[in-house]
Amino acid sequence: MTQASSPSAAGHSSLKQRHLSHLNSQLAQLHANLSDFTDLINTTCVQYKSIQKLGVMHGSLFMASHTVFENDQAE
Repeated sequence: MTQASSPSAAGHSSLKQRHLSHLNSQLAQLHANLSDFTDLINTTCVQYKSIQKLGVMHGSLFMASHTVFENDQAE
């Protein structure tokens, strides 16, 4: 009976090792994806600040051009 359980235990151990190996590779992939995601979030933050500045400049140009055209029409 001990001989019959020994191959089964070896097969179970091998299966467990394969599962752990697969889990390890999946965790490595998750870590890589999270690292890429962090880089993308940082890039998005920088771009957001630039777009915000661009919007302020755009609004300033519209207000300045409105003032110029009002003064031009008044003359």
